[in-house]
Amino acid sequence: MRFLESFHLALANLWSHKLRSFLTLLGVLISVLTLVAVVSLVAGIDRYVAERVSQLGSDVFIISRFGLLTNARQIVEAEKRPRLSMQDFRALEEGMGNSVLVGAILFESGRMTSGATTIRSSVRGITSNMAQIRSETLASGRYLNETDSQYRRLVCLIGQDVADQLFPGRDPVGKTVRLQGLRFQIIGLANPVGSVFGQSQDNFVYIPLTTAQKMFGSRQSLSFQFRVQVVENMAAAQDRARLILRTRHHLSYAEPDDFGIVSPSAVLELWQDLTGTIARVATIVTVVFLLVGGIVIMNIMLAAVTERTWEIGIRKAVGATSSDVRMQFLVESACIASGGGFLGILLALCFTQLVSWLSPVTAEFSLWTALAALFISATVGLFFGIYPASRAARLHPIAALRAETM
Repeated sequence: MRFLESFHLALANLWSHKLRSFLTLLGVLISVLTLVAVVSLVAGIDRYVAERVSQLGSDVFIISRFGLLTNARQIVEAEKRPRLSMQDFRALEEGMGNSVLVGAILFESGRMTSGATTIRSSVRGITSNMAQIRSETLASGRYLNETDSQYRRLVCLIGQDVADQLFPGRDPVGKTVRLQGLRFQIIGLANPVGSVFGQSQDNFVYIPLTTAQKMFGSRQSLSFQFRVQVVENMAAAQDRARLILRTRHHLSYAEPDDFGIVSPSAVLELWQDLTGTIARVATIVTVVFLLVGGIVIMNIMLAAVTERTWEIGIRKAVGATSSDVRMQFLVESACIASGGGFLGILLALCFTQLVSWLSPVTAEFSLWTALAALFISATVGLFFGIYPASRAARLHPIAALRAETM
């Protein structure tokens, strides 16, 4: 019996038992759906994270009191760390040299009011050199300068979200707003940055650091942002900054840092560790469902051999060989598994499209992953179909015919 004829017979048998066939391929369907969907989602988020991290700049790193924290225990321990002060900032300015720009930021939140509209926004007190360190560009107006810091001026630079809410359809530069009850003049408007995982990055207000310390207190912990002139010197600059702060904080050689360093490479490494865990879990789930699906296929095919014993006897009696019967059942088993794989790929494609429509992350459907998943599902069908097919092929035609008439 040729392969094409075996294929047609397999499809006919599967179609005649549609519900049973669907339930049989369900395990393979779920495993392929999990594999393709997770790979597509991780690939999309990898690209999304890389693009957002690149906005920070490959030549920029940050030192803060907390750094990158991944669990509650680390957060509790970080709360015990000393605050980073202006004295730390001055020491870094002097010790890092001319090849590294160092800026300071104080993060707070506050109420902004214009007319009858009041909003909450992220308030960031910054040093004047942040214009050379951060990646924001201006839509209109100017950046904060040294004179603003020196005289603690009540001036601010706002993000697009703040402008849209307080001054819809108008240029906010030159307008006055109230921030924590104080009148601030808007001197600049930043170009929109967008959002990260649905969190807007344009809801901010920049004010001079000296003004922020007067408003919120000079004992608030600062964050320090660094920009190196040569990217290759990034590691050396981080080591230098770490040494300066450890010396100022009187840390012994065995004591850990009492501050955290955040760099693009550290963020990407943390994300890759997370996606590696996700991939391992997805692999385990896929293997489990493939095994379950394969066992179900084998059991159904064994039942099919019992049901069609008389049919096998007739075919052998009219000239079909054992290899023809074996091929028929192997092809049928592979068709069930491949059908599950194909449906799983279609559902995974729908899932990636849905994610792309409903979230800022674009899931990247991988054709090669889909083809690999289809190949794996067909292989599972063939592997678990070997025993039922061999059992059918070993049936003697006379014994098979007698089994139906007994």
